[in-house]
Amino acid sequence: MAETSLFHSIRIDKKKCIGCVACMKICPTRAIRIRNQKANIAYGKCIDCGECMRVCPQNAIVPITTSSADLNRFKYKVALPSPVLYFQFGHHIMPHEILSVLKEIGFNHVYDEALVCEMVGLAIEQYLDENKSPRPIISSTCPVVVRLIQRLFPTLCKNIVPIEPPREIAAKNLRDELSKEKNLLKEDIGIIHITPCAAKMVSINHPATMKKSFLDGAISIREIYNSIMMKIKKLGRPSILQTQNRISGIGIGWSIPGGEIRALKYHNCVSVSGLHDTIKILEDVESGKLKDIEYLECLICPDGCVGGPLTVENRFIAKSNALRLIRMYGGKKRVDSNFVKKLYNDKFFSFESSVQPKPFPPLDTDRTKAIKKLKFKEKIARKLSGKDCGLCGAPDCITFAEDVARGEAKLEDCIYIKIKRSKGEGKYEKKKT
Repeated sequence: MAETSLFHSIRIDKKKCIGCVACMKICPTRAIRIRNQKANIAYGKCIDCGECMRVCPQNAIVPITTSSADLNRFKYKVALPSPVLYFQFGHHIMPHEILSVLKEIGFNHVYDEALVCEMVGLAIEQYLDENKSPRPIISSTCPVVVRLIQRLFPTLCKNIVPIEPPREIAAKNLRDELSKEKNLLKEDIGIIHITPCAAKMVSINHPATMKKSFLDGAISIREIYNSIMMKIKKLGRPSILQTQNRISGIGIGWSIPGGEIRALKYHNCVSVSGLHDTIKILEDVESGKLKDIEYLECLICPDGCVGGPLTVENRFIAKSNALRLIRMYGGKKRVDSNFVKKLYNDKFFSFESSVQPKPFPPLDTDRTKAIKKLKFKEKIARKLSGKDCGLCGAPDCITFAEDVARGEAKLEDCIYIKIKRSKGEGKYEKKKT
């Protein structure tokens, strides 16, 4: 079945789109085409990285997140904010105050994810102790990195650490605890992640390593920011929650590059952030250049999760706020390592199933036809200018040639072919070398 927007976290508002090609040019998997002066997403190739959202000058790329109507179907609503939320409000508003206000704006319960980040870090360390190959082991925290590996680097799926990210582990634990404590059915509890990026919705709706996510939805930081600010101004300084003294400086650090590896006892670890640098280092891993590296932390957004497209604060200011809070809460571990080890041995952190490769579909499911289409694609590519101008509606000439081979575009869509034909230079004249 062909993938549609229902499987993804972004859509294009055709009323706002002007067909400027900015999104098409930035897309790492060449999933966007311009047709009839409007951008269109080939969802079968989309990895939900959000790069198109960043560069669109018309704000025509729209994130798909959880609505208020979706929230209202739950009797008991739980807010599980990414630590990135703490960095959006400047130096004067503390994490415990933000957690307090979340209860004031409609949530029955709030939970600090940072502490679970620390627990997952210890579980990763245990996995590295017990498993000496392959190397490097790659973080599973960023859902876009997982999807990128499935699509472009399928041989590296085995390198992904088989441990669920903190948001899933926290939700798993919360659902069990709250159902017993509050005498609620598990399905009556709605656990909502407050997220800096729309890609979390994909990992919730269509998780790669489990049948069903422990999370029920995600609300963007951008959407909830004003409600928090207004409530803080109205109420003044909120009361301190008991969670204040349990906030983990180690866990908060997961939101910026290097945070995940900072607490590991292993020193030969590498952290990379940003789409292009992530692709480059995964190419190096694939070619066998980084076998002496123990752990690779990849974050698709620039400067990590603080640079997510659904944040409010400038990412450099947010990073500064994060570093301040890390210093404030310190690097002392807040969780019992023996308790985490027991949970690890009980498979509490583990994937239900391994990450499976999802390479792009071939030119045709019939091998013979696929070979013919490949030869036709190569023939078409030789006729093109190689200028990668994007005027045909595809990001580059090779992609356009593939579109023609698939029957999704016509050769005449290339402006240079059209000019040649208008000058009577022949239907298939080869490009001069």
